[in-house]
This record gives sequence, structure tokens and C-alpha cells, in this order.
Amino acid sequence: MTTDGDPPADDPDAAHPAETRFTAEESDFKGANDEAVILRVATLEEEHRDLDAAIRALEERAPYERLAIARLKKKKLSLKDEIQTLKDSLLPDIIA
Repeated sequence: MTTDGDPPADDPDAAHPAETRFTAEESDFKGANDEAVILRVATLEEEHRDLDAAIRALEERAPYERLAIARLKKKKLSLKDEIQTLKDSLLPDIIA
């Protein structure tokens, strides 16, 4: 048993070093494998849906918060573009 707070080496649930884990916030996916890109797309699609729900909630309020809604719509559009770019990177570039 260790007393320094580190998990034992044979513990299957032990935390991995941070440099070996994939973080979804990374913006450079050049050279990333398809699985990492698919995970990033799923994360972005979830964020896109969350923004859509937030926009609907703001639009239902009596006094519209036009600036907040416009900012959320701009962010949503940016996410849509990033999602499409990542999806296009998954398709092989075949000239027929």
C-alpha cells in the first residue's frame, strides 16, 4: 500500500498520466485517428444541441435578449462548420 496518495501500480482503475489521455478541447486534429475525430464530432454535436435548447429557452422569454441570442446563434453556426469540416476529413478524397 502506498502512503503518498498515488494509486497502486497494479490497480486497473488507477489514473493514467494526463499526457496519455485525449482531451476533447484540443483544436488541432491533423493526424488524429478516425476514432478521435468521431469522438470530437459527437462532443461538438452535443454542444450544438445544447446551444439550440438555450436559444429556444431565451426566445420563449417575454423580453428577448437579442444580443445573447445572436451570440449563441453565431457560436452554433461555428460549431456546425467545425462539425462539417471534421466529417469531411473522415471521407477519403477520391477523384472519380
